[in-house]
Amino acid sequence: MDLKRRTNLAAGLVLILIGGVFLVAQLVPDAFDWLDPANNWPIFVIGLGVLLLLIGLLTGVPAMAVPACIVGGIGGLLYWQNATGNWESWAYVWTLIPGFVGIGVILSGLFSGQPRQALREGGGSIFISLVLFTIFGFFFGRDAFQGVLWPILLIALGVVVLIRTVFRLG
Repeated sequence: MDLKRRTNLAAGLVLILIGGVFLVAQLVPDAFDWLDPANNWPIFVIGLGVLLLLIGLLTGVPAMAVPACIVGGIGGLLYWQNATGNWESWAYVWTLIPGFVGIGVILSGLFSGQPRQALREGGGSIFISLVLFTIFGFFFGRDAFQGVLWPILLIALGVVVLIRTVFRLG
């Protein structure tokens, strides 16, 4: 199937999905009360990231995983900040964005059949992101770093070491 047909197929499926959501909202008014846009608005940003990933998969453009992960990741950060009210954390959580790029690169490589190169490049971005997050978090978010964050960062570092060992990347 050529790119134009895949793009049209994806556009049609996305329109059907959006139309279905609006139809359910009309027929069952209480179906989406759990969303509560006033309080859970970041879910729409996460949904946009999922939609971008879906469009990339349906059109055969695996590189769409990168912007999808960036948008979805930022939506996740916004959801957490909105839920906790910790908006000051933006002083250090922005450093996770290169990690979102790395996750997108890894997904793109997996979808396009180049997992080794994708793991090497994406893993590097994730590692740099975690290092920056640790440095900025230590200076700007000391309260968060005194709790459960250090063990989580140690676990993440262990996962990176295991992945590099298993795939002999370094």
